[in-house]
Amino acid sequence: MGSIAPAIESSSALLCGEERWAKHKETVAKFWENLTHYFNSLDDTNLKIYQDGLLADGELGRKIVEEGARRGSKNHELILSLMEKGAEIRKTEDPALLQEEYKYITRLARAKSPAEKALAYAGYKFRKGRLMKKRDKFIAKTINETLKVEEVGVLFIGSYHDVAPCLSKDIAVEQVKKRQKINAYFKGLVSKGDTREFEQLAEYVASPSIS
Repeated sequence: MGSIAPAIESSSALLCGEERWAKHKETVAKFWENLTHYFNSLDDTNLKIYQDGLLADGELGRKIVEEGARRGSKNHELILSLMEKGAEIRKTEDPALLQEEYKYITRLARAKSPAEKALAYAGYKFRKGRLMKKRDKFIAKTINETLKVEEVGVLFIGSYHDVAPCLSKDIAVEQVKKRQKINAYFKGLVSKGDTREFEQLAEYVASPSIS
Protein backbone atom coordinates (compact mmCIF):
# COMPACT_ATOMS: atom_id res chain seq x y z
CA MET A 1 0.00 0.00 0.00
CA GLY A 2 3.05 2.25 0.02
CA SER A 3 2.41 5.77 1.33
CA ILE A 4 -1.19 5.08 2.41
CA ALA A 5 -0.20 2.18 4.69
CA PRO A 6 -0.12 4.35 7.88
CA ALA A 7 -3.63 5.66 7.13
CA ILE A 8 -4.91 2.12 6.62
CA GLU A 9 -3.24 1.00 9.87
CA SER A 10 -4.86 3.84 11.80
CA SER A 11 -8.30 3.27 10.27
CA SER A 12 -8.11 -0.48 10.92
CA ALA A 13 -7.22 -0.01 14.58
CA LEU A 14 -10.13 2.40 14.96
CA LEU A 15 -12.55 0.05 13.22
CA CYS A 16 -11.55 -3.12 15.08
CA GLY A 17 -10.61 -1.65 18.44
CA GLU A 18 -7.03 -1.36 19.71
CA GLU A 19 -7.06 -4.65 21.66
CA ARG A 20 -8.53 -6.78 18.88
CA TRP A 21 -6.29 -5.13 16.27
CA ALA A 22 -3.21 -5.90 18.40
CA LYS A 23 -4.37 -9.52 18.69
CA HIS A 24 -4.84 -9.61 14.91
CA LYS A 25 -1.26 -8.45 14.27
CA GLU A 26 0.06 -11.19 16.56
CA THR A 27 -2.11 -13.77 14.78
CA VAL A 28 -0.93 -12.70 11.33
CA ALA A 29 2.72 -12.77 12.42
CA LYS A 30 2.28 -16.35 13.69
CA PHE A 31 0.46 -17.33 10.50
CA TRP A 32 3.39 -16.24 8.31
CA GLU A 33 5.90 -17.85 10.67
CA ASN A 34 4.12 -21.21 10.38
CA LEU A 35 3.64 -20.84 6.64
CA THR A 36 7.37 -20.22 6.25
CA HIS A 37 8.12 -23.41 8.23
CA TYR A 38 5.68 -25.30 5.99
CA PHE A 39 7.38 -24.23 2.77
CA ASN A 40 10.83 -24.83 4.23
CA SER A 41 9.77 -28.43 4.93
CA LEU A 42 8.90 -29.13 1.29
CA ASP A 43 11.39 -31.20 -0.69
CA ASP A 44 10.54 -29.59 -4.02
CA THR A 45 11.30 -25.86 -3.91
CA ASN A 46 11.17 -25.47 -7.69
CA LEU A 47 7.79 -23.76 -7.38
CA LYS A 48 5.92 -21.43 -9.73
CA ILE A 49 4.65 -18.54 -7.63
CA TYR A 50 1.59 -16.42 -8.40
CA GLN A 51 1.19 -13.49 -6.01
CA ASP A 52 -1.77 -11.25 -5.21
CA GLY A 53 -0.96 -7.87 -6.76
CA LEU A 54 2.11 -8.99 -8.73
CA LEU A 55 2.19 -7.09 -12.02
CA ALA A 56 5.42 -8.46 -13.50
CA ASP A 57 7.84 -11.34 -13.48
CA GLY A 58 11.52 -11.46 -14.38
CA GLU A 59 13.84 -8.75 -13.07
CA LEU A 60 11.06 -6.19 -12.53
CA GLY A 61 8.99 -8.75 -10.62
CA ARG A 62 11.97 -9.55 -8.42
CA LYS A 63 12.47 -5.85 -7.64
CA ILE A 64 8.80 -5.60 -6.62
CA VAL A 65 9.19 -8.59 -4.29
CA GLU A 66 12.46 -7.23 -2.87
CA GLU A 67 10.86 -3.85 -2.19
CA GLY A 68 7.93 -5.51 -0.41
CA ALA A 69 10.34 -7.54 1.71
CA ARG A 70 12.37 -4.40 2.49
CA ARG A 71 9.21 -2.74 3.77
CA GLY A 72 8.62 -5.65 6.14
CA SER A 73 6.08 -7.76 4.22
CA LYS A 74 6.30 -11.32 5.55
CA ASN A 75 4.56 -12.46 2.37
CA HIS A 76 7.29 -11.01 0.18
CA GLU A 77 10.04 -12.15 2.56
CA LEU A 78 8.79 -15.73 2.14
CA ILE A 79 8.59 -15.43 -1.65
CA LEU A 80 12.11 -14.00 -1.78
CA SER A 81 13.45 -16.91 0.27
CA LEU A 82 11.70 -19.37 -2.06
CA MET A 83 13.18 -17.61 -5.07
CA GLU A 84 16.65 -18.03 -3.57
CA LYS A 85 15.97 -21.79 -3.58
CA GLY A 86 14.89 -21.86 -7.21
CA ALA A 87 11.24 -20.82 -7.19
CA GLU A 88 10.04 -18.73 -10.13
CA ILE A 89 7.63 -15.80 -9.85
CA ARG A 90 5.09 -15.27 -12.59
CA LYS A 91 3.11 -12.20 -13.56
CA THR A 92 -0.29 -12.66 -11.95
CA GLU A 93 -2.47 -9.55 -12.24
CA ASP A 94 -3.93 -7.15 -14.79
CA PRO A 95 -2.40 -3.68 -14.12
CA ALA A 96 -5.58 -1.86 -15.18
CA LEU A 97 -7.76 -3.74 -12.68
CA LEU A 98 -5.28 -3.24 -9.86
CA GLN A 99 -4.96 0.45 -10.63
CA GLU A 100 -8.73 0.85 -10.46
CA GLU A 101 -8.93 -0.90 -7.09
CA TYR A 102 -5.98 1.07 -5.71
CA LYS A 103 -7.75 4.29 -6.71
CA TYR A 104 -10.80 3.38 -4.63
CA ILE A 105 -8.70 2.26 -1.62
CA THR A 106 -6.58 5.42 -1.76
CA ARG A 107 -9.65 7.63 -1.86
CA LEU A 108 -11.10 5.79 1.14
CA ALA A 109 -7.86 5.87 3.15
CA ARG A 110 -7.29 9.59 2.58
CA ALA A 111 -10.85 10.74 3.22
CA LYS A 112 -10.93 13.23 6.09
CA SER A 113 -14.53 13.96 7.00
CA PRO A 114 -17.24 11.37 7.79
CA ALA A 115 -19.08 12.50 4.64
CA GLU A 116 -15.98 11.95 2.49
CA LYS A 117 -15.42 8.52 4.05
CA ALA A 118 -19.07 7.53 3.48
CA LEU A 119 -18.96 8.64 -0.15
CA ALA A 120 -15.64 6.87 -0.80
CA TYR A 121 -16.86 3.69 0.88
CA ALA A 122 -20.10 3.68 -1.09
CA GLY A 123 -18.19 4.02 -4.36
CA TYR A 124 -15.80 1.22 -3.46
CA LYS A 125 -18.54 -1.09 -2.18
CA PHE A 126 -20.56 -0.60 -5.38
CA ARG A 127 -17.63 -1.63 -7.57
CA LYS A 128 -15.71 -4.03 -5.30
CA GLY A 129 -17.61 -7.27 -6.01
CA ARG A 130 -17.48 -7.01 -9.79
CA LEU A 131 -13.89 -5.80 -9.72
CA MET A 132 -12.80 -8.76 -7.60
CA LYS A 133 -14.54 -11.22 -9.91
CA LYS A 134 -12.72 -9.71 -12.88
CA ARG A 135 -9.41 -10.02 -11.04
CA ASP A 136 -10.14 -13.63 -10.07
CA LYS A 137 -10.96 -14.57 -13.65
CA PHE A 138 -7.81 -12.87 -14.93
CA ILE A 139 -5.62 -14.60 -12.32
CA ALA A 140 -7.17 -18.00 -13.10
CA LYS A 141 -6.71 -17.44 -16.84
CA THR A 142 -3.06 -16.58 -16.24
CA ILE A 143 -2.49 -19.74 -14.22
CA ASN A 144 -4.38 -21.89 -16.74
CA GLU A 145 -2.21 -20.58 -19.57
CA THR A 146 1.19 -20.65 -17.86
CA LEU A 147 1.19 -23.57 -15.38
CA LYS A 148 2.51 -26.56 -17.28
CA VAL A 149 1.98 -30.27 -16.75
CA GLU A 150 3.79 -31.58 -13.61
CA GLU A 151 4.60 -28.05 -12.41
CA VAL A 152 3.61 -27.05 -8.89
CA GLY A 153 2.07 -23.62 -8.58
CA VAL A 154 1.59 -21.59 -5.40
CA LEU A 155 -0.98 -18.81 -5.29
CA PHE A 156 -0.70 -16.26 -2.47
CA ILE A 157 -4.10 -14.55 -2.50
CA GLY A 158 -6.46 -12.79 -0.10
CA SER A 159 -9.19 -15.05 1.29
CA TYR A 160 -12.06 -12.96 -0.12
CA HIS A 161 -10.87 -13.90 -3.60
CA ASP A 162 -12.27 -17.11 -5.07
CA VAL A 163 -9.95 -18.17 -7.88
CA ALA A 164 -10.26 -21.96 -7.62
CA PRO A 165 -13.64 -22.35 -9.42
CA CYS A 166 -12.16 -20.60 -12.48
CA LEU A 167 -9.14 -22.89 -12.74
CA SER A 168 -8.89 -25.69 -15.29
CA LYS A 169 -10.31 -29.01 -14.07
CA ASP A 170 -6.95 -30.73 -14.49
CA ILE A 171 -5.33 -28.47 -11.87
CA ALA A 172 -5.50 -30.06 -8.41
CA VAL A 173 -6.03 -27.43 -5.70
CA GLU A 174 -5.01 -27.71 -2.05
CA GLN A 175 -5.81 -24.91 0.39
CA VAL A 176 -3.23 -24.21 3.06
CA LYS A 177 -6.04 -22.78 5.19
CA LYS A 178 -9.78 -23.07 4.58
CA ARG A 179 -10.87 -19.73 3.14
CA GLN A 180 -14.32 -19.97 4.76
CA LYS A 181 -12.70 -20.01 8.20
CA ILE A 182 -10.33 -17.21 7.30
CA ASN A 183 -13.28 -15.12 6.09
CA ALA A 184 -15.15 -15.88 9.33
CA TYR A 185 -12.08 -14.70 11.25
CA PHE A 186 -11.98 -11.40 9.38
CA LYS A 187 -15.73 -10.93 9.89
CA GLY A 188 -15.24 -11.40 13.64
CA LEU A 189 -12.29 -9.02 13.58
CA VAL A 190 -14.27 -6.07 12.23
CA SER A 191 -17.68 -6.85 13.77
CA LYS A 192 -16.33 -6.95 17.35
CA GLY A 193 -18.59 -9.97 17.89
CA ASP A 194 -18.30 -12.93 20.26
CA THR A 195 -14.83 -12.80 21.84
CA ARG A 196 -14.56 -16.55 22.46
CA GLU A 197 -15.45 -17.40 18.85
CA PHE A 198 -12.98 -14.80 17.56
CA GLU A 199 -10.20 -16.22 19.73
CA GLN A 200 -10.93 -19.75 18.46
CA LEU A 201 -10.73 -18.56 14.87
CA ALA A 202 -7.53 -16.64 15.65
CA GLU A 203 -6.06 -19.84 17.09
CA TYR A 204 -6.93 -21.66 13.85
CA VAL A 205 -5.29 -18.96 11.71
CA ALA A 206 -2.15 -19.00 13.85
CA SER A 207 -1.92 -22.79 14.17
CA PRO A 208 0.79 -24.75 12.31
CA SER A 209 -1.77 -27.22 10.92
CA ILE A 210 -2.42 -27.10 7.19
CA SER A 211 -6.05 -26.71 6.01
